[in-house]
Amino acid sequence: MRSAKIQRDTNETSISLSLDIDGEGKRSIKTGIGFFDHMLDLFAKHGLFDLSLNANGDLNVDEHHTIEDAGIVLGEAFAQAVGNKAGICRYATQFVPMDEALAFASVDFSGRAFLQYSVQCPDQMVGGISSQMFEEFFRAFSTAAKITLHISVLYGCNSHHMIEAVFKAAGRALRFALEDDPRNSGIPSTKGVL
Repeated sequence: MRSAKIQRDTNETSISLSLDIDGEGKRSIKTGIGFFDHMLDLFAKHGLFDLSLNANGDLNVDEHHTIEDAGIVLGEAFAQAVGNKAGICRYATQFVPMDEALAFASVDFSGRAFLQYSVQCPDQMVGGISSQMFEEFFRAFSTAAKITLHISVLYGCNSHHMIEAVFKAAGRALRFALEDDPRNSGIPSTKGVL
């Protein structure tokens, strides 16, 4: 089973997470930030990941620490669950429309952390959260997971739709990158390691 359980406690947040990347999309997510919970719910549902995430953070300050630390913990869980990456497809790209918005996510389980994030929300706040926080989440996630992740919204005018399409696209891209490659049971790299 490709799964992980992580507990991370700092002076700013306490987060417990369990992840099964070969799941059915079962979710239980509680961060105290409604819109963020909704985005993680979409991410897990469309990625078919079984995800349980409980976060208690210093929301009296703002949402930054909770969202960033959730990204760290989720990334660590993916890195742990995927193991040595033998037999995975490694790469995947998914385009997801949400009404007028079109987003894509492209992932490489390369072992090299990199995020390219090109999303220009017309609104400074989305669901009561600074729209900048979603880039922080994906940066923390891609760094901890040690993946290369490109995210972009090609067009859109509703910030909610744009961010929703991003989370769905990211979940689906991760799902297909982690699928078993029936033609290659080894490490998908000429280096022999990832």
